Amino acid sequence: MANITAADVKALRELTDLPMMDCKKALVAAEGDQEKAIEIMREKAGKVMLKRADNATSEGKVFIKMSDDGSKTVMLALECESPPVAGSEDFVNFGNLCVNQLLNGPGATTPEELTSQSPAECDGKSLNDVYEEMVNKIREKIVLAKVTVVDGPVGGYVHHDGKTGVLFQATGDVAADDSILRDVAMHIAALKPTCTNIEDVDAAVVQAERDKLTEEAKATGKPDNIIEKIVDGRMNSFYVEQGVLVLQPYAKDDSKTVSQALAEKGLTAAGFTRWVLGAN
Repeated sequence: MANITAADVKALRELTDLPMMDCKKALVAAEGDQEKAIEIMREKAGKVMLKRADNATSEGKVFIKMSDDGSKTVMLALECESPPVAGSEDFVNFGNLCVNQLLNGPGATTPEELTSQSPAECDGKSLNDVYEEMVNKIREKIVLAKVTVVDGPVGGYVHHDGKTGVLFQATGDVAADDSILRDVAMHIAALKPTCTNIEDVDAAVVQAERDKLTEEAKATGKPDNIIEKIVDGRMNSFYVEQGVLVLQPYAKDDSKTVSQALAEKGLTAAGFTRWVLGAN
């Protein structure tokens, strides 16, 4: 049996930031081989995840980061089981590592693709290595659930609880100091639209509603040109009820619609992504 000294345990503790007893057990199992002990401790992370595989991850944080020139914005969702873990230093640091790499690295379309990468600040470790060390330390199920990259102009917003994140994309030129994109992202977080434009509503649903309103208007006996105006007006209300973003009263100034507020800045709504952790 290898002679495991206190210095050996301390050295492994400094490398892994894991409890002294865990470090000692791993060194004993590895017969004093530090590299093998680290591998043993990484394997434990997989066992933690397997053991907790069915646990719900309704807590966590959404991370958003934008390039300095505003040409690209990224968002990712990091989930966990409990609020204390979501607020922990290791969890937040890992989320920041991931979002920085997503923005500045070679790009990724899936969480797996992202975590296979090795950021410069990780000294040769991949994000997956850092993830395993974190899970080993925290002992809770943690999931990098989803990632997305959106070209600008984009406004990003994360609610104060960290669990709701929005990216709002527009077309047009945006002044460097203009906050409207972020303001519309905040509007989306609060007002919960279901789609961006009228064209995004199911065509069959639209036609059924228009047919119904037309029949009701015809029953009034008004001429066709008046009926058409009545139906068009009521369809606007229908679209608002359906959650069409551009027709919603703008949260910061409900005397105008979102579309009108954007048009004043020379912008047009192009799309949005709204994530709420624990909603599904």
